[in-house]
This record gives sequence, C-alpha cells and structure tokens, in this order.
Amino acid sequence: MKSKILIPVLLFTLILNAQDDNIPYYEIPDYSETFTAGTVAARQVDALGFRFYWASEGLTEKDLSYKPNDSVRTTGETIDHIYDLALIVLNSTLKQPNSKKDKPDLSFSEKRKQALLNLKQAAEILRTSTDISQFKIIFGAREIPFWNNINGPIADAIWHCGQLASFRRVTGNPINSKVNHFTGKVKS
Repeated sequence: MKSKILIPVLLFTLILNAQDDNIPYYEIPDYSETFTAGTVAARQVDALGFRFYWASEGLTEKDLSYKPNDSVRTTGETIDHIYDLALIVLNSTLKQPNSKKDKPDLSFSEKRKQALLNLKQAAEILRTSTDISQFKIIFGAREIPFWNNINGPIADAIWHCGQLASFRRVTGNPINSKVNHFTGKVKS
C-alpha cells in the first residue's frame, strides 16, 4: 500500500523539480510578428537567457569550482559575472544607475534564477518599446548609449555562456543534448 502512494508522490516531485515554472527560458519565447529595434533587442536578450538557462542548468559543485588554470575564473565566478551583466541590462531598461553597493549573498541557484528573471524583465520592456535609445547604461553621472548594451553586457554574457558550456564538458557534465540553440527549443 505504501509503495502505491510513494511512487506517485516521488514522480510528482521529480516532475516539479525538473522544470521550475518560475524560471524563464527553458525554451526561447515565440518571436515577434514585427521587426522593430525593440523586438530585435528583446530577441537578443531572450537568446542570451535561453543559452544561460542551459549552460547553467544542472551544474554541480564540481562544475562550479572548475577552472582550467589559475588565471581564469571558476565556473561559479563566471556565473557571478553573468549575473552582474544581466543586472546591467535590466538596470538600463529600468533607467536605473548601476552601483557597486553590496549585493545580496545568493546561492548559485538563487543567482541563476535572478539573472534569468532579470533578463526576462529586460526583454519584456524592450519588446514593447518604440525607442530603445532611451535605455542607457548609467554609471554614476555617465550615461552610455544602448548600443553598448549589445556589444557590451549582452555579447559578453553570451561569450561566457560558451565558457560555461565548455567547462562543464571538461568536468563530464555536458549540456542536455536535446537542446537546440538554433530553434530555441528542447527536443522531446
């Protein structure tokens, strides 16, 4: 009798843990029907979110502490950097300055989730914008045009997602082979 109850409960728990519905970018959202600066910029951020989701999904402590040599960040430190880059992108869409104030002390899973939520929020703002030039990167009194978001934080974070993917292959924990980066979907 216990096994008849325990098995469905375990299966339900596994299914819940397999995909947290509160974490975006398991798959890339459908593309917009129209091409505008805002929809194109949003798609770039969505692509970053999708790549980061899968580059960071299922990382172990062994993965997080890995680095190929002493002059390179660990995977965990690279996650921290991507988290910071995602915050810069979000802050620009919120028209908020970036600061070096104390950041919350988050676990890996909390940082990962928050970075993905930040990217999702930024993409949603960009997608509905008719003028993305208003979204400047602000450091103190310095305002940097949105162009720098593209070649700066967005491109840099995509670059680092590639590092995460390479590092995890080295540690024997490759990205799910069912992920299709071209379509932004996961094969069944």
